Amino acid sequence: MSTVPAKRPANRVLPPNLAQAGIVVGGFAVLLYLIEFADRLLPADLELNGIIPRSVDGLDGIIWSPLLHGEWSHLIGNSVPLLVFAFLAMANGLSQWIMVTATIWLVSGIGVWLTSPEDTITIGASGLCFGWLLFLLVRGLFNRSLLQLGVAAILFAYWGTTLLGVLPGDTGISWQGHLFGAIGGVLAAWAAAVADKPTVPGTFKG
Repeated sequence: MSTVPAKRPANRVLPPNLAQAGIVVGGFAVLLYLIEFADRLLPADLELNGIIPRSVDGLDGIIWSPLLHGEWSHLIGNSVPLLVFAFLAMANGLSQWIMVTATIWLVSGIGVWLTSPEDTITIGASGLCFGWLLFLLVRGLFNRSLLQLGVAAILFAYWGTTLLGVLPGDTGISWQGHLFGAIGGVLAAWAAAVADKPTVPGTFKG
């Protein structure tokens, strides 16, 4: 008698728990708005807590940077992509989403800290958005899922031009954050695919 382990649904395109995904993603977005509101109301100059390149004092900015925005237009511009990408990235559940998000968060932040110009402070959730987008674009390749590739094609058709943001351009925009966020998204997709692979079952006779 042989046993075969149950396969995790690695080819899902929507979160298994829609309500949970909506609450988590919506709650994260609300948190960003509350932080920006507090910064404008006080004002608290929270932007100074972003990533300061190659400075020991700026290392903690890796943690705080995605939560901070320079102005309302900056936050509003990130809001729709953040809600869409983060929600779809939860297709394999909350625990994997946390792993994916943490990977993007750290890779993007460390990349910015290592490569951004001196005398700059980098803030904003754009790195996360680029990371989630790349995760969604390539996960179907790692999972060999036509469903996920179909979703990737739709996302690319609508947001594909934003990928140009990984190239140097406007001096006021951190292309480094975009680039390393994208790299983090690819790494997270690979790691998630490896984790979802079923182990080869043993054979037992009974």
